[in-house]
Amino acid sequence: MNDVITLTEAAAFQIKDMMKEHGEEEAYLRVGVKGGGCSGLSYGMGFEHERHEDDYEFEQHGIKVLIDKESAPILKGTVIDYKQSLMGGGFTINNPNAIATCGCGSSFRTAANAGTPEEC
Repeated sequence: MNDVITLTEAAAFQIKDMMKEHGEEEAYLRVGVKGGGCSGLSYGMGFEHERHEDDYEFEQHGIKVLIDKESAPILKGTVIDYKQSLMGGGFTINNPNAIATCGCGSSFRTAANAGTPEEC
């Protein structure tokens, strides 16, 4: 599978800053999906040093990205950006597969995967 997600330059710049700040320059960026949240699925992003056998690995803007095989079809075509505003900055995730999202924007569901919705 080709690059499952796209990191914008702004997101990559912010991730590199965070890696440097936490001494994680050699780490992978793991992006995944897990059950939960008010709409059924939640995104997860974090640094990791181990590549698992069933991970997709690719590189964008000098960042090595890992995505597990179960999250990959749910995330296909997703764009991760970083926006700065007067209220501070934050990552935005634009997933074309999401058919419903919650008000906070961190939980969603797809036509094929309802996840495990929780109370908000």
